[in-house]
Amino acid sequence: MKQRIDQSTWERKEHYAFFSKFEEPIYGVTVPVDCTKAYQTAKEKGVSFFMHYLYRALKAFNAIENFRLRIYEGEVYLYDVTHASTTVLREDKTFGFTYIDYHPDEQVFLEGALSEIARVKANSGLELRDVEPNMVQCSALPWLDFTGLSHARSFSRVDSCPKISFGKLVDEAGAKRMNISIHVHHGLVDGYHIGLFVEKFQQLLDGVA
Repeated sequence: MKQRIDQSTWERKEHYAFFSKFEEPIYGVTVPVDCTKAYQTAKEKGVSFFMHYLYRALKAFNAIENFRLRIYEGEVYLYDVTHASTTVLREDKTFGFTYIDYHPDEQVFLEGALSEIARVKANSGLELRDVEPNMVQCSALPWLDFTGLSHARSFSRVDSCPKISFGKLVDEAGAKRMNISIHVHHGLVDGYHIGLFVEKFQQLLDGVA
C-alpha cells in the first residue's frame, strides 16, 4: 500500500523541487558498522551472516519514513513497507537479482528469502521483473574492504530507490567491522536521515533494539 504525498503542503516541497532538477540527485556515503555481536549471534543461531544483517538493515530502513518515500510517475509516494532487491552470486560467477519481501517476523523473512535465493541460483540471467519501486537495492562485496563506492545507473529514468552495499567483514583488534555504502535521492533523504538509519542499524546489529 502507498499514499500520495501532497507536495503543496509537504515540508520537503522546496528540497524535492530543488534536487529533482539535478542531472544527478543521488548522493552516497560510506560508513563502518561494528559487527562483533551480530556475527557471534548469527553463528550461534546457525544463520548466514548475510541473512542476519540483511534483515536488520531492512528493519532499520522500514523504521524511518524517508526511506519509504519513492518517486513514481512524477509523484511522491509514501509506502507502508519497503522490500529488498539483492544480487546473488551463482556457481558460474554470474549474478541474478532476487526480490525479497520484508516481514517483521524474522523467521518468516528468512524462509522467504532463502527460498527466493535458491530459486535465482537455480536459474540464469539477471531475473529482471516489473515490480513496484518500494525496493531497497542491496548488494554485498565480501571480497572488498571498500572506503567508497559508486553505482551504474541510467540517467534517462528517475531512480529514487535507496541503495546499500555491504563490504568485507574485517577483524580489528578483536572486533569485527564492516563498511557499508548508502546512496539515496537527495530530494527524499538527507544526511540526517542516513544518520538515523546507521544508528538504528547499529542498535539492531548489537541486539539492543
